Amino acid sequence: MRLLTVNVVEKLIPGPKESGLTAIDKRPQAGRVQVSELGLAGDSVCDTKHHGGPDQALYAYAEEDAAWWAAELGREIPTGLFGENLRTEGLDITGALLGEVWRIGPEVEVMVRAPRIPCITFQHRMQEPQWVKRFHRARRPGAYLKVLRTGTVGAGDPVQIVSRPAHEVTIGHMFGAQDPAKMQRMLDSGVDLMDELREIAQRVVARV
Repeated sequence: MRLLTVNVVEKLIPGPKESGLTAIDKRPQAGRVQVSELGLAGDSVCDTKHHGGPDQALYAYAEEDAAWWAAELGREIPTGLFGENLRTEGLDITGALLGEVWRIGPEVEVMVRAPRIPCITFQHRMQEPQWVKRFHRARRPGAYLKVLRTGTVGAGDPVQIVSRPAHEVTIGHMFGAQDPAKMQRMLDSGVDLMDELREIAQRVVARV
């Protein structure tokens, strides 16, 4: 398991008319990049209402999922196209548990926080019909990461799973069909959850 690339915005590009400029166009960086609690040095966020902050400091996407999309769409999915900061190889991001901790390289540690929710900016970026719905159906959302330990990362860094919480709710489960029993076990586990995801889990459990 390793990083293929570390990606940072180099130029803001026009997004949908209603959103203005966007920082979704990430490009791979040479050398090592500093990681703070708010993300990669040199990166930026335009829509701070819906993106960025400690719980969305980094966005990781798997090369295997990008290859699946390339076959599905009949086009290349180069690193950074989805706006990801980290393109990984050999790491099952869809199967990662909420609250799982990874070590990237010799210093950085991150926690898996949430699946990526597609937005109109992503739709505009891809220029694919019904992109938001297709992305949801595919259940290959990638993951937002919280930085627990700062340092530097670079292409080729190994990724190690340091710890996994005592529940079964993965990025894929949270993004797709939500099982009440699994949600209850996640809540009972005491895992550190984003408030929004905790509220979703509580609503799912309450419907039973």
